[in-house]
Amino acid sequence: MTPTVSVQLYSVRDAIAADLQGAVARLAEIGLRNVEPYGFAERVDDYERAFSASGISAPSGHAAVIDSDEPDRYFEAAVRLGIGTVIDPLVPTERWRSADDVAKTADRVNELTARAAGFGLAFGYHNHQWELANQIDGRHALLGFVDRLDDSVVLEIDTFWASVGGADTPALLRTLGDRVRFIHVKDGALSDDTSLQRPAGGGAVDVAGALAAAPQATRVIEFDAYAGDVFEGIAQSFAWLKENDS
Repeated sequence: MTPTVSVQLYSVRDAIAADLQGAVARLAEIGLRNVEPYGFAERVDDYERAFSASGISAPSGHAAVIDSDEPDRYFEAAVRLGIGTVIDPLVPTERWRSADDVAKTADRVNELTARAAGFGLAFGYHNHQWELANQIDGRHALLGFVDRLDDSVVLEIDTFWASVGGADTPALLRTLGDRVRFIHVKDGALSDDTSLQRPAGGGAVDVAGALAAAPQATRVIEFDAYAGDVFEGIAQSFAWLKENDS
């Protein structure tokens, strides 16, 4: 079965700020049919119009739900946009340094997962480098987090940031198994300098190994930054996936 390919719209945030509908249309012209929006609760009407005009779907979306006092606002917006999985993209590094803090985050994620289910949605978490770089009892902090999660919690593993954090990313993906429903596909130098990111296959990340280790996961192309035309970078990553991922 051919894996689903999507793109995180944060990659084209400048274009979205200028012309959301035009930016989505340009991704559709590249051949993409799925996107992962961010900040969607703030621009539901705009996203809805853009998706309808370009025939685009959003299997997943990023929203800062964990620290929100109004999680239902995000879940209601997701339902409107046809987003099936809401993913929180960030809990900062200082909350991944002790077992107690990690446990608190996991408990909150479990609570939100149950709440999301009431809307017919799944809920999950996306990592950066610190969940892997921070060690608790000799293990990646992320693994202690996963130990406390309900089985229904979705994981989205950012393969670039996991690698920057010192993980053997293919091995991590194999350990986490089928609960990894989405992976962020990006490449480049293993550095915090995101301007060094490159299209898939052009850097130091074992992208092929990560794909093979998570055949069930939706592939979400992303650039945190890109030195060239980011739409061209996305098109190159998309073409590389079509040729190298099966």
